[in-house]
Amino acid sequence: MTNYLSRRQLLQQSACGFGALAMQGLLASESQGAAEVVGKAGPLVPKRPHFAASAKRVIFLFMHGGVSHVDSFDPKPSLTERNGEPLPFAKPKFEFAPTGNLLASPWKFRPYGESGIEVSDLFPNIGKCIDDITVIRSMNGGDQVSHGPALLNINTGSGVFARPCLGAWTLYGLGSPNQNLPGFISLSPSLYHGGSQNYGSAFLPATYQGTRLGDGGTDFKEAKLSSLTPGDAPALQRLQLDLLKRRNERHFESVEASSALQARMESFEMAFRMQAEAPVVMDIGRETKATHAAYGVGVEPTDEFARQCLMARRLAEAGVRFVQVNFSYPRNYWDAHGGLRQNHSTNAAKVDLPISALLKDLKSRGLLSDTLVVFATEFGRTPAAQGTDGRDHHPHAFSFWLAGGGVKGGTTYGATDEFGYYVAENKVTVPDFHATVLHLLGIDHERLTFRHAGRDHRLTDVHGNVVKEIVDT
Repeated sequence: MTNYLSRRQLLQQSACGFGALAMQGLLASESQGAAEVVGKAGPLVPKRPHFAASAKRVIFLFMHGGVSHVDSFDPKPSLTERNGEPLPFAKPKFEFAPTGNLLASPWKFRPYGESGIEVSDLFPNIGKCIDDITVIRSMNGGDQVSHGPALLNINTGSGVFARPCLGAWTLYGLGSPNQNLPGFISLSPSLYHGGSQNYGSAFLPATYQGTRLGDGGTDFKEAKLSSLTPGDAPALQRLQLDLLKRRNERHFESVEASSALQARMESFEMAFRMQAEAPVVMDIGRETKATHAAYGVGVEPTDEFARQCLMARRLAEAGVRFVQVNFSYPRNYWDAHGGLRQNHSTNAAKVDLPISALLKDLKSRGLLSDTLVVFATEFGRTPAAQGTDGRDHHPHAFSFWLAGGGVKGGTTYGATDEFGYYVAENKVTVPDFHATVLHLLGIDHERLTFRHAGRDHRLTDVHGNVVKEIVDT
């Protein structure tokens, strides 16, 4: 039988072992960025933030397809007044497809709350929560006019390169309060347009990647974590896992260090711990009928997304650090190239009530003050028409909103021009947005780095400024 040498063994056994010494020096340099998170205590133990945090956790509501800002959170009376007229200035150089004349919004905007912020009739229930919300009306996604790069840009900071997502960076920086549950869970993510990269860890240790529950192609009621049923003999199962752990650790020491192998070792232990707690946390049947009714569970068209929002609240309450809640392709999709009225009306009816119930539920439980809720989409839609009743992709100006977690409720930040085509005031780039989210979590985005391929990487790369005007200091 032939015995093959690993690269590590070859370096140790040849040339008096000097190759191994050189390799150890290189590995030490490569691991400086992760020195705080790798050790005997485990990579997911809670870590101190860089400074006092406003938010302890994040619920990230992602609307796949591109929600039209001029039909939702950025009212433009000029679109109504000049409906059907040509745009009086040049259109962007980067467009996904040709567009025609200006198109008025089919929905009216109304003021809500004490703040009087205008929200369209698409979101009356979210409008009632507006005094807890900061609307950013000046988001800019650069030139990412296609879904895939735009999704990756929002989630990872790059539409081109494989980069860790926001949730993975958060888990890497802060660890997780509950060691019996994954620290980062993605509910019903789309397997299209970037796929698992939208909740992946890329070059960060694989331990920090999101745990997927369901996918965008199947009903969320069917979403389950497999193999979590405790065996008949827990003590025997513990002995088996201890044996497996020793074998894996021995293998880990004999071969070149592997992030994937380390993550696999951690996953066995996590799965064992999850067997008791996860089924309880994930059982939304334990909630009252009144809670189900408030979210819209069990009735259409809200049932599926209501289950996700209610699950997100239960996970956040149980100590999960970062929860993605995805309104995902192909079952749900905001991509209104045509049939704008039907597309946005249908989709808003699915999410408006569940999202408002989530905000109210968190607030009633005292969780909203330290839970950052984000409503995001990959880009907006053109104020000019595509065809007769559609809007095209528009990364040049669009809207996000944030609630809880230390943001100023009942405020707006930034502005677009009179038609919603370009940012006119206080542009917020994707790195700015990421820097602000990390800031609310107590993390300095310039200090959260990881050494990879000879350089220190960070979520915001070499960009990003905290939008301090929306932070409730």
